Amino acid sequence: MTKGLAGKTAVVTGTAHGIGTAIADALDGDGAHVTRVDKDTVDLTNAAAVREWFAGLGTVDILVNNAGGVCGQVGHRLEEVTDEDWHQVVDANLTTAFHCTRAVVPGMKERRWGRVINISSAAGLTVSKTGIQAYASAKAGQIGFTRQMAHELGPFGITVNCIAPGFILSNPTTQRQWDGYGPDGQRSLVHGIAMRRLGDPADIANGVQFFASARSGWVTGQVIAIDGGSALL
Repeated sequence: MTKGLAGKTAVVTGTAHGIGTAIADALDGDGAHVTRVDKDTVDLTNAAAVREWFAGLGTVDILVNNAGGVCGQVGHRLEEVTDEDWHQVVDANLTTAFHCTRAVVPGMKERRWGRVINISSAAGLTVSKTGIQAYASAKAGQIGFTRQMAHELGPFGITVNCIAPGFILSNPTTQRQWDGYGPDGQRSLVHGIAMRRLGDPADIANGVQFFASARSGWVTGQVIAIDGGSALL
């Protein structure tokens, strides 16, 4: 049986572990030729490096902007946040998405087909529960970027959509966050999820598979919160 993404090429950023790995594996399973990118592959915050790397890659049909995170930071009062801390997180999450999308759009326009999928966060829809102002702002910025790009690129057959994951225990950072809650905090967090379980990276990959597929051809500019119903409670 022919797989739905056979003949398509995909780039997934932030694939060192967790959500990025699950997304890349899922798209590969759907038949796409997947190129995986992490910080050891190319510095996605460097515009020239991104331009050069994508130029050597060739055709890209599907781009998943998953790179980002809190860059090892923890929450501080606003007056204690340095310029460097702010720009590091904003660049890792929002600027990388801008650089990568800009690099692939000309080819997508030429073929009049493309899928761009941005991985934001529940923090972009509400607040950062760990108090990182730059993270909440950058993730909200990804949502705005998604809508603006959907409006601009729709006439060329390119869809741009976004997923806002809830709490996914998927990497060392989220593991430290989870451990830091302690037993009572962990129970409280799970109780605040309608499905009464933490998310799994595969839950996010499922959403990406839909947005990348032909079935989503008339879906663009949308943000799906894949959070087990956290926002309901």
